[in-house]
Amino acid sequence: MIVIGAILLIIGFLTGISILWTIGIIVLVIGLVLMLMGRMGRPVGGRSHYF
Repeated sequence: MIVIGAILLIIGFLTGISILWTIGIIVLVIGLVLMLMGRMGRPVGGRSHYF
């Protein structure tokens, strides 16, 4: 999710499409939150590790 968010951010920035920029930020933040929760030892989505 982090990689997809970063790709959407780059595409949105280069093309000037603001919806891609917004979606990229949202996906990137969700990916970072899931990664942090997984690294803290909390099960995420039924999995004990989120990679």
